[in-house]
Amino acid sequence: MTEETPGFEEKPDVPSGATPDDAEPKAAPEKGAAPAGDGTADVGLVAQLDQVRTALGERTADLQRLQAEYQNYRRRVERDRITVKEIAVANLLTELLPVLDDIGRAREHGELLGGFKSVGESLETVAAKLGLQQFGKEGEPFDPTIHEALMHSYAPDVTETTCVAILQPGYRIGERTIRPARVAVAEPQPGAQTVKADGAEDTSEAKKAGAGDDKENGGPEEG
Repeated sequence: MTEETPGFEEKPDVPSGATPDDAEPKAAPEKGAAPAGDGTADVGLVAQLDQVRTALGERTADLQRLQAEYQNYRRRVERDRITVKEIAVANLLTELLPVLDDIGRAREHGELLGGFKSVGESLETVAAKLGLQQFGKEGEPFDPTIHEALMHSYAPDVTETTCVAILQPGYRIGERTIRPARVAVAEPQPGAQTVKADGAEDTSEAKKAGAGDDKENGGPEEG
């Protein structure tokens, strides 16, 4: 039997050139342990995320502002385009008003005949399509905003200032008047109301006097 020498233990073979520390097995890292420096990395990521969110909010606000400015620009351009068109049409129709007046006078005198009648009616149709509207009628109340009084007179059969004759019709485009109607106006006869009131009062007094006489005489005699 082999005798074991007391005080000596067998050690595993160690390759030549290796240190004793290499021979000892290293302890495995514990599960769930965070690597060193992870807390600092998380703080940096949060800061970067905040910066990205801030930049995104600023870019979104810039985009919304640009979109609103573009919409305002489109509305302004469309409004200006409509205004320029209306002014151009009004200027053209204003130049044609003397021609329309001649056509109207020729119609009143029965001279709108043949080819001239066809041309005149075609011109009036085109003017109406462009929005030209004629106004001014006899018997309507005088309105200084749309009427121009060229003649003035008094009449007993009117109760207010009235257009009694249309010398030249007025024209408008939409709500815009390009020429007022030129008219002759008549006002109520001065003193007509006073005379009427005095006459009514005299008649009333006469009736009262007649009634008083009948009462004093004991009424009319019976036949």
